Amino acid sequence: MTFSLFLAALSPLLAVLLFLVGLRMPASRAMALAYIVTAAAGYFLWHMAPRTILAASIEGLAIAASVLWIIFGAILLLRLLTEGEAMARIREGFAAISPEPRVQLIVISWTFGAFLEGVAGFGTPAAITAPLLVALRFTPMAAVSLALIANSSPVAFGAIGTPVAIGLREGLRQPAADGGLDSLIENSAQVAAAIDLTTGSLVPFALILIYSRFFSEERSWSSALGYWRFALFAGLAYTIPAFVVSATLGPELPALVGALCAIVLVVPAARHGFLMPRSSGADPGAPIAVEPSRVTLKRAWAPYLLLAALLLVSRADLLPVKQALQDVSFAWDSVLGTQINIALAPLYLPGSMFLIAGLLAVCILPLDSERLRSAGRDTLKITAASAVTLAAAVPMVRVFVYSGINSDGLPSMPMALSVLAADAAGQNWPVIAPFIGALGSFLSGSATFSNMTFALFQFTAANQAGLPPETVLGAQILGASAGNMVSVVNVVAAAAVVGRVGREGEIIRVTLVPMLAYTAAVGLVAAAAIGFAR
Repeated sequence: MTFSLFLAALSPLLAVLLFLVGLRMPASRAMALAYIVTAAAGYFLWHMAPRTILAASIEGLAIAASVLWIIFGAILLLRLLTEGEAMARIREGFAAISPEPRVQLIVISWTFGAFLEGVAGFGTPAAITAPLLVALRFTPMAAVSLALIANSSPVAFGAIGTPVAIGLREGLRQPAADGGLDSLIENSAQVAAAIDLTTGSLVPFALILIYSRFFSEERSWSSALGYWRFALFAGLAYTIPAFVVSATLGPELPALVGALCAIVLVVPAARHGFLMPRSSGADPGAPIAVEPSRVTLKRAWAPYLLLAALLLVSRADLLPVKQALQDVSFAWDSVLGTQINIALAPLYLPGSMFLIAGLLAVCILPLDSERLRSAGRDTLKITAASAVTLAAAVPMVRVFVYSGINSDGLPSMPMALSVLAADAAGQNWPVIAPFIGALGSFLSGSATFSNMTFALFQFTAANQAGLPPETVLGAQILGASAGNMVSVVNVVAAAAVVGRVGREGEIIRVTLVPMLAYTAAVGLVAAAAIGFAR
């Protein structure tokens, strides 16, 4: 590969980092410029046909519309709960568990967020947990950044195992001729869960460290140290059950069962101050000042509980609901005569579940016509602001991914970069492998798509280097999970829900270092595991 082609493959990533993170442009402007750079590189250097670039852009707009549907539903539900006094009551309920914000952070973003990831995934957890943190008087920037960081480890088996059961399987379809695809997937999932016993278990402590240093009143690392035992307990309360389920039942249920176990263990522990310092800076028995609310705690939580139930029922393969919702779809095959296809199932998207939960909120909360209009106005305003960014960001990503459709027979830009990295790394590939997974999620906004895109490449690279493919694929799974922290699509969606549209670059600057640290830790543990096995 020539140097000009290498720069062409790298240009979309450099453009995003330069405009969004380096120059601190609003995401709407930064992603529009990144789209122009990517399309130009695809046409002039990668020799993509204009029709292919346009078709990829159209598919990107369709995906952006599905993300906007989720944003619209999440914001509408949040605004209805706020106007209907439910958020004030929910805040009081969480404050009753513990007045300590570090504990509240773990309970909401880690345990409840993991449950939402296990049920729904695809950006849903941060869209729900970030507003809850704001209700507890976390700053919006702290809430959205920490919610995205927490939504990392559970992503590996999120949405009823979709990143592995579908993403990895579809990506590895070609090795199926060997007859060992099922065992390869199961073993890779077990390796990922085993590695995460070390890396994932530390995520809660990382959350309170970041909160303590950058967002708390003390602005001190040391203020987090008294809670390290509780944080480690919360981490292991999820990762150990997830590992056991992965080893015994397969990749579909580790996140969901792990999250339920964590909730059952962590919430009572938080309520009783288990493994916490005796003096936490707040009197557990002191009343917490909250806005007055006429809503009971059960009624305040009812829309969220309905949402969780709807997501669970609609994602369960054993029930007919999933197929019925997916059957209501719109498809456009061979867009503009290319190899690109578009399919949307609007009723299956989480946005539809948010709307149903919103209808319940309208029925049971004190919402008069003026409050309803206020909720609607706020929702439309925030959604419209996000639409501009997504309309540029997702098409940019799809042009990047579909760059493999070109007249010169070149691999796609992300695949070309990955091949170069594999050739340079050699036996050290396990250290690099999770970064490829993170790259896929950063671009696509989905661990499932990352695994689908890079699984076969990781499998081939492992075999060529004489490395166990299960370990390399396990690193890919966890790297794809980590990439969600900095995914432009997820950051835009989460920022919109807490009213931080245009500040996506600031959020990524907060989440980038934890993402790199988590990914590096996964690579080092994977490399060490291979070394010990030898």
